[in-house]
Amino acid sequence: MTAPDPLALYIHWPFCVSKCPYCDFNSHVRAQVDVAVWQDALLADMAHEAELTPGRKLSSIFFGGGTPSLMPPALVEALIAAAERHWGFADNIEITLEANPSSVEAANFHDLASAGVNRVSLGLQSLDDQTLEFLGRAHDVDEGLAALDTAQRAFDRVSFDLIYARPGQSLADWQAELDRALTFGTGRLSLYQLTIEPGTRFETLVRTGALIPADDDHCADLFEATRSIMTAAGLPAYEISNHATPGQESRHNLTYWRYEDYIGIGPGAHGRRLDNATERHKKPENFLSAVERNGNGLKIEQLLSPATRAMEALMMGLRLAEGVDLAALEAKTGLPSAQMVDADEVSKLAALGFVEQRDGRLIIQSKGMPLLDALLPKIIAL
Repeated sequence: MTAPDPLALYIHWPFCVSKCPYCDFNSHVRAQVDVAVWQDALLADMAHEAELTPGRKLSSIFFGGGTPSLMPPALVEALIAAAERHWGFADNIEITLEANPSSVEAANFHDLASAGVNRVSLGLQSLDDQTLEFLGRAHDVDEGLAALDTAQRAFDRVSFDLIYARPGQSLADWQAELDRALTFGTGRLSLYQLTIEPGTRFETLVRTGALIPADDDHCADLFEATRSIMTAAGLPAYEISNHATPGQESRHNLTYWRYEDYIGIGPGAHGRRLDNATERHKKPENFLSAVERNGNGLKIEQLLSPATRAMEALMMGLRLAEGVDLAALEAKTGLPSAQMVDADEVSKLAALGFVEQRDGRLIIQSKGMPLLDALLPKIIAL
């Protein structure tokens, strides 16, 4: 008898202690939080999901959101313990916490490790002080590296992120920054290209001419150099923006990209479980009211059609170096691959070296990864 597939659990902590340039609503900024109220609400929300997914084990837990590294360690410990009671843990469960690299948050790291967290994802974003100021970050390089050192002493596994294709950044600048990043010895790096998202401060700067984004050719050169440097260092790309030594990949994020089930609890958290898309109320007060009223924080619970699930699985899975197992996706959705994928387009793109089909998998070649957003509408027939 086949064992049930494992689950991932995402816990969203909505609060920051100061204005955050990345959050799109302000009600999360609190000087004080009633921890007891929030513990009860999160535990109730978790219990609701556990009732719907009996017999499953958790392969990963991820604490994300506003400033989860400022959650009281006792609350983190209580949530981890409840998750283990509800589902049980797979061997070598990965329990990750997102953290800003500040001295205030780093002071919590050892207590969070004692609470059960065994991996931290640190938002360094740059090893250049001027860039950090431009990005609106509160920390400088020295504070960030001090937090990284503390994290490496506290946790079994540490990952951090950097942003490239920044205004005025040369290829030599980025190569030097990557070389320095590799000296810190972490097993995984997330390396993101700066994107100009609608409604952000960066979009306003571009529109007014105060910011000139890197051109496409330069971005392509930076992307190619990133892959070359990281591969040579033993951290090949396993996803379009993520690089790791074998075995150090984020198992939680792989759940998303492989389109496996994950539970999302807490304000604004999204989930995918039992062919349903779930979304919690985003505003903290609305979330608490929903839990008090219904015993959970759900705002949306929608059964997804096979076509929608196939489309989502392809959009996520084609980000991975391993690509998508089409036979497995057929079994999961009940749709034939000919209905999901445009075979003629795939043949044309394969002839150009952008995609390949190997051992039943559809894979985006390294050459095609910088063009992924343009390739997906051609490949996906749904």
